[in-house]
Amino acid sequence: MYMSPGALLLKVCVIFICGLSLVMFATSVFASCKGCLCSGDPCSLCPLPAMQDNASKPGEHDLCARIKEKVPPTLAQPGSNEYFPILDKAIMVCVNEGGDVIRNKQRNAEFPSSFYCKPPN
Repeated sequence: MYMSPGALLLKVCVIFICGLSLVMFATSVFASCKGCLCSGDPCSLCPLPAMQDNASKPGEHDLCARIKEKVPPTLAQPGSNEYFPILDKAIMVCVNEGGDVIRNKQRNAEFPSSFYCKPPN
């Protein structure tokens, strides 16, 4: 099948543009992490609510300790009826103490909780 030079050039351009956009998308995915949910915990986040089976981190922020004083760590599983009132109270204490609440949609081994409190600077 014979292709005119214009059609061939158009096909090559489309393939080139698609390949270039794929490369640009891939580099943006592998870019360095920005924000608080990066490895190494750059913002000293506190999981909300604190769970009894998780140990405290060394060098934990004072706000995390105050939240644990007012809302004791729990064994309630996320999604249970007992979990939500404790989560609400922990969020309220975080905000009242000057912290910001961060929702974690992409949980991983380092950040397993759904919500975190970011202490003020």
